[in-house]
Amino acid sequence: MRKPGLIFVVSGPSGSGKTTLLERVLAAKALKNKLARSISFTTRAKRSGEKNKKDYYFISQKQFQGLRRAKKILEWTKYLGYYYATPKYFLESQLAKGKHIFLCLDLKGALKIKRLYPENTVTIFVMPPSLKVLWERIRKRCQNTGREEIQQRLKLAKFELLAREIYDYCLVNQELKKIVRQLQGVITKEIAAWELKNSL
Repeated sequence: MRKPGLIFVVSGPSGSGKTTLLERVLAAKALKNKLARSISFTTRAKRSGEKNKKDYYFISQKQFQGLRRAKKILEWTKYLGYYYATPKYFLESQLAKGKHIFLCLDLKGALKIKRLYPENTVTIFVMPPSLKVLWERIRKRCQNTGREEIQQRLKLAKFELLAREIYDYCLVNQELKKIVRQLQGVITKEIAAWELKNSL
């Protein structure tokens, strides 16, 4: 019987660089055929450059509520007025094939996945080098966003940083190439340990 794969859950405040990090790791030759990215549902509008079914599944609030009632969602959260959720079918079908899953989730989602799959979930927290750097990243990223929303993002980021101690790993995103190597190292090590454990 094929053993289920691992679930790598990456969290971090807005502006910590999670999405860029995810893209770099998924494109790495050594991990390209071992990792599958779970694409989330979201009720927010598409941003410039984003593509449906590639960055997110962009759905309406009514569709989200329907999926939730049908139990087709593993976990969900509401962030700045919009819903984000993890599709149940994709994750479970990929795990059944022995694939390892890569997820970007907030604290609530990370804890829910860890609770649902305690034996094969690895949690990784990505943090900025400082709050000042985080503020600059958020401000740059949200140039067309109101000051109130930026303040909300920063306030939430401060709360999220307090939770980093409960994650299995904590990585500081000061230099992109360095943190990509560190994250690849964590994933490679965990997969090797998982494969060894399941071969015994």
